[in-house]
Amino acid sequence: MNIKDMVYAAIMAAVVAVLGLIPAIPIPYIPVPITVQTLGVMLAGSLIGARLGGISMLLVVILVAFGAPILSGGRGGMGIITGATGGYLLSWPLAAFVIGVLVHRYARDLKVWKLILINIVGGILVVYAIGIPYSALITKAPLAKLMLGNLTFIPGDLIKAVVASLLAARIHRAMPQLLRRSGK
Repeated sequence: MNIKDMVYAAIMAAVVAVLGLIPAIPIPYIPVPITVQTLGVMLAGSLIGARLGGISMLLVVILVAFGAPILSGGRGGMGIITGATGGYLLSWPLAAFVIGVLVHRYARDLKVWKLILINIVGGILVVYAIGIPYSALITKAPLAKLMLGNLTFIPGDLIKAVVASLLAARIHRAMPQLLRRSGK
């Protein structure tokens, strides 16, 4: 990994940290709040690709594990990872990786609608597929209850997928070399 790659990964980790400054919205019936930080996960995969996007989100996970208060509400520490929201956080590197792989696969004909679908698959489905069962395991809550409770996130997550896709498409038009690098 060269210096430029490290800078790209650090910038995307910083974007997620900055998005953490926006307060979380608690949901009374499930132990997971609404945040905008998955927008940063979607951007990481969409902009810097599978490897660097995954690395940037792994950096976020490591920083949180060491106590950096970069999650929404100023949260950080191992208690987050071992708590009800830990699976969502742990899914971020894989989610960014999946998004990056799909962006690279469709790079030659990358339209906004394809980016939206890619961000839905990686940024929503992958995150839910890991986060919900992990939360059920930790809280001993019924999986069906948590799945139903996660329906609350869908409208906001769809908006994040659209925003991330529009931003990524615009950035890729302005910086086409970023899309070429994303396959690395």
